Amino acid sequence: MKTLYKNIEYLATFDERFGEIENAYILVEDGVIKEVGKGEYEGDYDEIVNCDSMLVLPGFVNTHHHFYQTLFRNVREVQNAKLFDWLVHLYERWKHIDEEAVYVSTLVAIYEMMKTGVTTTTDHLYLYPHGKNSLFDAEIEAAMRTGVRFHPTRGSMSLSKKDGGLPPDSVVQTEEEIIEESIRVIKKYHDASKYSMLRVALAPCSPFSVTPDLMRETVKIAEEYDVLLHTHLAETLDEERFCLEKFGKRPVDYMEELGWLNPRVWFAHLVHLNDEDIEKLEKNDVGMAHCPSSNMRLGSGIAPVYKMKGRIRIGIAVDGSASNDTNNFFAEVRNAMLLQRVKYGADALTPREVLEMATVGGASVLRMDDYIGVIAPGYAADFIGIDLEKLELAGCLDDPLASIVMCDPKEADMVVINGKIRVWKGEIIGEDLKAIIDWQNRKSKELLSKS
Repeated sequence: MKTLYKNIEYLATFDERFGEIENAYILVEDGVIKEVGKGEYEGDYDEIVNCDSMLVLPGFVNTHHHFYQTLFRNVREVQNAKLFDWLVHLYERWKHIDEEAVYVSTLVAIYEMMKTGVTTTTDHLYLYPHGKNSLFDAEIEAAMRTGVRFHPTRGSMSLSKKDGGLPPDSVVQTEEEIIEESIRVIKKYHDASKYSMLRVALAPCSPFSVTPDLMRETVKIAEEYDVLLHTHLAETLDEERFCLEKFGKRPVDYMEELGWLNPRVWFAHLVHLNDEDIEKLEKNDVGMAHCPSSNMRLGSGIAPVYKMKGRIRIGIAVDGSASNDTNNFFAEVRNAMLLQRVKYGADALTPREVLEMATVGGASVLRMDDYIGVIAPGYAADFIGIDLEKLELAGCLDDPLASIVMCDPKEADMVVINGKIRVWKGEIIGEDLKAIIDWQNRKSKELLSKS
């Protein structure tokens, strides 16, 4: 099946060969882009999608999340808490999650992101209360229902309060079980092929929730099965103090000691870094998930993206919805740009630079940039369209591409994933969102009542 997306008012390919094109078209066949061009397409096709008045660009890639946290947004007691206090309070609520909770929260998180332009996402599921390993399976089942391109991470925690960690005993696992489950989900779900819709990475939660032995063993498993590695790092000054007191090293140096500075790795946050840290990250080709709204929400600080751009692989992320508390990727892109300007000046990050991070940057962080992140022949048909005639963009079209950062269109009008239209005129196709919202609200109330 050949589909022609025609009459595109402005096409931003993020591919050096094609650049930005006015009055463009995209030809898609079997989920793959076959041709990109200007003006009228002269060849054969089976169906037409009219993109009149649309700006089209690659789909956004979300590089860090915790889907289950959409059930715990805006919890009154932690609206004004910093990270460690926030965690200690919410662990007592999170310990009640089950397969139903993970399934419905996955739908909510993905669909909210999809409506704001996300076509590929990861998730960091590190919470398995009472050994509920099937939570990971429930998440994948729900994600596949949405049609998103998915790169989940099998997270883990092995240190509870009694071991000097933060979480209660009920949500941690033995290291033997973590290793066994990590191997199981890789074997069952990881698809390393080009155009894959499902890949798996491994992700111990943080330096203060697992042992050094587990961190090292996870690297060995990742190397054996050729998968990526992910964790939180250098998010807060509390974490820095913890690492210095417990390990005698700052977070990046501790990761270096454990073998975690390597090209398989991407870290979430990286807020509190010095120049030596940045040099080490660059030298070892480490990636970054920048979470500006979460960092602001928790008062964690401003990540030095300005100092790292062009040096390391940087993607953007909404982070968990209990520390944001939204999944709006347009807002995340805009906040990423504005937050750098607060600290480093008006020219610290441009609209195009931040959009590159949101697309091809995120693809490179997830090591999927050989088939997503740009619009060009041979790449997956993952792209989004924004109607340039919407109210939010009125009067700002001197630079159409920059307008979606500077002026905030709120939602995408078209989202195409793997050649299938998943959002049209701002609405998810083929889902009863009202039923999902009601389900989520019932489940959220149930879980909060158990606290």
